[in-house]
Amino acid sequence: MKLGGGSSSGNEGYATHDYILSRDALETLNRDGLVSKAYGNPSISFLNRFDADDASGGRERLYRYYMKKMEVVHEPASSITTLRVRAFAPQDAYEINRRLLVQAESLVNKLNQRARSDLINYATKELEEAKAVARDAALALSEYRNREGVVDPEQQATVQLQMISKLQDEMIATKTQLVQLRAFTPQNPQIPILQTRVQQLGREIDQQIGLVAGNQKSLAATAAQFQRLQLESQLADKELGAAISSLQEARNEARRKRAYVERIVEPSKPDYPAEPRRLRGILNTFVVGLVVWALLTMLVSGIKEHKD
Repeated sequence: MKLGGGSSSGNEGYATHDYILSRDALETLNRDGLVSKAYGNPSISFLNRFDADDASGGRERLYRYYMKKMEVVHEPASSITTLRVRAFAPQDAYEINRRLLVQAESLVNKLNQRARSDLINYATKELEEAKAVARDAALALSEYRNREGVVDPEQQATVQLQMISKLQDEMIATKTQLVQLRAFTPQNPQIPILQTRVQQLGREIDQQIGLVAGNQKSLAATAAQFQRLQLESQLADKELGAAISSLQEARNEARRKRAYVERIVEPSKPDYPAEPRRLRGILNTFVVGLVVWALLTMLVSGIKEHKD
């Protein structure tokens, strides 16, 4: 079988390798007694079969026996994992191999789903937190505007300063006219009117300056707090935008990191048993017998010579 998908397929390959050789895989595989029956069949030689009736650590002995019959080879470069199962009947080997592949596919799907869910859930949680921060910042700014009666202190101050400038221009013009009348027509009845106008303009200018700066309710006093709240709201909006982008990237990354198991070769039943290798065993026994016979012959000859 081959593990395909994102860059994490190598990790899933090692996980699959370790899982197949684990006690959990054996327990799932043997829920209906498949392994115990396959290796504990009475027709198998007592020298090779698994004795399920032995009460001394049955599960642990079965696991050790199982490990001797499994061969799992994982190639990191190609992400190909090869599974070989040794059994005493072709159908048993085929069924054990097939079930282990199904279990491996289930494991990879579970790991894949968990990784994707964690990635998206983390980004979603960040988005919800960013939404809450942005909402709180916007509410704080709105409450401050309603409480202080200002929309934007800087813009309002600009309007007030323009008004003060106009009043000052008018006051300069009035004072100039007043000076001219005093110089040329000291008894002109317009002089008291202009004096009163100068005083009114002075009070209006002082009042407008007081609205811009000079007391706790002035625009200058409220500008600092307003700017802080406005800056917090802007930063919260930027973080919200970044969180939305992160969630989209997490979803795209989750799609790219999908891992899957592809069976390159289906489990097959052997046409003939690979073990035991009888001819090789006979030859080995014959060779070992000759060696033993030669040693015994030499030993006997040495003993006879020693007696003589």
